[in-house]
Amino acid sequence: MASTSCVPTCFVFSVLAVIIPFLSFVRSNNEHILSSCKFDAIYQLGDSIADTGNFVQDNPSSTFANLPYGEAFKKPTGRCSDGLLMIDFIALSAGLPLLDAYLNKDGIFDHGVNFAVAGATAMPVEDLYKINVSYVPTSMSLSKQLDWMSSYFDATCRYDKDCFKKNGRALFMVGEIGGNDYNFPCFQGKTFDEVKTMVPEVVRAIKHAAKRVIEYGATRLVVPGNFPIGCFPVYLTLFQTDDITAYDELHCLKELNQFSVYHNNLLQKAIDELKEEHPDVIVVYGDYYNAFMWLLSKADVLSLDSTTLQKACCGIGGDYNFELSSECGEPKVTVCENPDERLSWDGIHLTQRAYELMAAWLIRDIYPKLRCENVASYSSDV
Repeated sequence: MASTSCVPTCFVFSVLAVIIPFLSFVRSNNEHILSSCKFDAIYQLGDSIADTGNFVQDNPSSTFANLPYGEAFKKPTGRCSDGLLMIDFIALSAGLPLLDAYLNKDGIFDHGVNFAVAGATAMPVEDLYKINVSYVPTSMSLSKQLDWMSSYFDATCRYDKDCFKKNGRALFMVGEIGGNDYNFPCFQGKTFDEVKTMVPEVVRAIKHAAKRVIEYGATRLVVPGNFPIGCFPVYLTLFQTDDITAYDELHCLKELNQFSVYHNNLLQKAIDELKEEHPDVIVVYGDYYNAFMWLLSKADVLSLDSTTLQKACCGIGGDYNFELSSECGEPKVTVCENPDERLSWDGIHLTQRAYELMAAWLIRDIYPKLRCENVASYSSDV
């Protein structure tokens, strides 16, 4: 599952000073399309897919503290990739600075905050323990991130009666989250039938988070779904089989992708409920599943190496260049020469190039649904 935790991670560095020289080769063709939405800020909840440095604060000695993580910047940045993440490209498209991590004591939060934490779960850790999910690398679940958000708004809105109205001009990203709720029990040997029983509770936690965000004044939310986990090296390795009927035409494990579809279908139903309960709020489903499948199926025309689509760039061993016991960043683990031609960075997370392309697809998909043409009249009202 692509949202599996960055169990090791890295020191936080201020990335703005080092990021500018690299923007020329990571900008997407529709970089500024979200600028017409006139978002004042972006607030991000989630896990390692979006974390720009929160997890590293508590884990400065992990392998993510070292290159090759962040090699596009020539130093680790707290991101679980070789470079930028989707949230970075979304911020660029909106014409806003990249989001600093909430726990970064030197962070600048004038245009948003990133509350996402690598390894975070949607369900509270205590609830996972109750169902015998014993290995959870961080206690910073979605509920904890929401508490951070609440504390942040309580502090920043203390002397500003219009603060919550201003949140109506922000974009709130509620996830991607929930993948780790499934990853950890799977890695501990639970069957997918057992894990499937967790899905309604995970979706309820995400819906509850969205409702809390709306209480803070949010009027535009994006709630992303899960990736097609059956296409990722980590799961292709763990569930590898000689049964050729287990794989689809893209060599993804069908049962695992069906699981992702089940989660995403329940999540979309929850989003529909939110729309009915809050008709004045725009809640958009972020289709990470089909964004990734587009990448995988169009690899040739996107200048990706079609022979290595399901192999980790930074990894070692097996058919997918991935072993759970040999993490990217360890001395014996090698790195591919051209990450910009690869999808998978470390077998669990994607490369900067993959995130750039996914973000481009996602931005085109969500833009009309955010109804940004109404922003001008809305702004005059508030």
